[in-house]
Amino acid sequence: MKKICIVTIMLCLSFASSSQTAIFNDLLQKHVSTEGIVDYTKFNVQKLKEYITYLEKTTPDTSWSENKQKAFWINAYNAYTIYLVLHAKRAEKIESIRDIHKKGKTAWKIPFAMVGGKTYTLDHIEHTMLRKNLFDPRIHVGVNCASVSCPKLSNIAFTENNIAGELERLMKEFINDASKNKFTKESIQISPIFNWFEQDFTKNGSIITFLNSYLERKIAPKEKISYLKYNWNLNGK
Repeated sequence: MKKICIVTIMLCLSFASSSQTAIFNDLLQKHVSTEGIVDYTKFNVQKLKEYITYLEKTTPDTSWSENKQKAFWINAYNAYTIYLVLHAKRAEKIESIRDIHKKGKTAWKIPFAMVGGKTYTLDHIEHTMLRKNLFDPRIHVGVNCASVSCPKLSNIAFTENNIAGELERLMKEFINDASKNKFTKESIQISPIFNWFEQDFTKNGSIITFLNSYLERKIAPKEKISYLKYNWNLNGK
């Protein structure tokens, strides 16, 4: 009887998790284009708050698979980033997430994102919960900084089952996006993300090795690389 009760509880928790993720997925489908453009003006704040309430009450368990934990934290990061931008846009006119400050802290250092009863900053979620605890260089195309030059925000919520494929798809699209990375016979200009987080992309080789794993036209090993200017304007309207 005890085992049956435990199984029942686990199934209920799993269903609650999937149903809440479905709410976030529905929001992304309705308010984010396939190109990653966010319609902040019509975003359903009440539905987003419903998903955030779930995050506030849910503590990721270490018994979860790595993919499930990764999906949870990336969704949390993106949901709270959207929430922060929506809140700021209602209070004042902002053109960039870098316009958001509270008590001298930038958007990434404001302690406001509650998960499982604990309060986090966006930086802590990205750099500790994800990059440190669940390392994967493709995390950088999963989390979204609400900016034009950021890898596009996917309009599909991450799940335990889809995250590996989705991160792979997003990384390939990002590297081959001519507005984010420019590969010509004359020059190679790539996103500064590859400079800021170089250590994440060079665990198994050089930056060029990493890029070549997603490019159809390969780059010569000693090709000279420069970095594009980052556009911090909001990724939506």
